[in-house]
Amino acid sequence: MSKFYFSIWIRWVLRLSVCSIFLAMLLSLFITTFIYFIKGNGAVGVDTLEALFEIWKFWVMVTWNLTLLIALFRSLKYIFNNCLDSYSFKLLECNTLETIDIVGYGDLVKIFRRWLFSLIWLVTSFVVIAVIFTKFFFSFSNISEWFNIYWLYLFLILSGFISFVILGTISKKVKVSRC
Repeated sequence: MSKFYFSIWIRWVLRLSVCSIFLAMLLSLFITTFIYFIKGNGAVGVDTLEALFEIWKFWVMVTWNLTLLIALFRSLKYIFNNCLDSYSFKLLECNTLETIDIVGYGDLVKIFRRWLFSLIWLVTSFVVIAVIFTKFFFSFSNISEWFNIYWLYLFLILSGFISFVILGTISKKVKVSRC
């Protein structure tokens, strides 16, 4: 059973990372192109390309926050009905014990809300533990010296594993079954 959770978690991490970063890069490309055309289509030279690249890098970090939420919602759909190590997550229909064979995004709204709040609580727990750990073992005076988006993303990924283990208990519509 632990191999199932680890396998589903690895697939989720890969999908979440690729989807969120790709969407952030694409969205920031659109924003950078829009800014370039709004500012009057300057001559394309080395200085212009360097400036556009700096604008693009800035917007990648900004849009990654938005695309991470989109990728979280999209990635939840793909954990269902995949047989890994003789187990799979099944999504149940409302008020019945029938499973939904083809899970759509509309089926995930209530589950996503519960799952997202469990992720928020788990990430918060990791942050609190990290703050206590750094307070005792390192000489950081406040959290802003070391905490950044990369630590938050690491805590989110670690929380994802725990959230998959408890997903069946936080939502009555999800069950783990043998396949």
